Amino acid sequence: MAGTLEDREAIRDVITAYAHAIDRRRWSLMDRLFHEDAQFQFGTIEGHWRGFVEQARVVIDPCLATQHQLGQVLFGFETETVCNTETYMTAMHTIPPGHPATDIFPTKEDVYSAVIAGRYVDRFEQRAGEWKIAKRTGLYDWREFRVVEGVDMSELGRDACGFHDDRDPSTSAIQCWIG
Repeated sequence: MAGTLEDREAIRDVITAYAHAIDRRRWSLMDRLFHEDAQFQFGTIEGHWRGFVEQARVVIDPCLATQHQLGQVLFGFETETVCNTETYMTAMHTIPPGHPATDIFPTKEDVYSAVIAGRYVDRFEQRAGEWKIAKRTGLYDWREFRVVEGVDMSELGRDACGFHDDRDPSTSAIQCWIG
């Protein structure tokens, strides 16, 4: 079963909105992406998706910047209402000195870059006409840490940088998407 182009685009929108929600710290958007009973497993984080969001905030919110780049998506429709996907991703994180130690990012004395390459393996289900994630398994393919320079964006000016709140220029796009 191939699924319709509309189904594929609806699923791709959810995958893209997930990256947006993480990078822009729009945690409340996760309600729109996961079914209420969805499960999540990525590294040491495992369980209900709401628990993932709580743990992700502890890891991501202190970061100076994050950016998730999404790659190819493989769609495997089981039925008209169930689709398994694999999405390649590269996630870049700028970690401040003294970031609380986690299994994901070690504590260091300098600002450093953490790059994670991996995949999201998802089970999407269409319920009440809406595609959402029913189960997500995140996989690491590799990661690296590098001390970086030039992460202070203050010399670029306000209009050149993104924000983690409604000042970000992407706000109108996501507001239109969520309706």
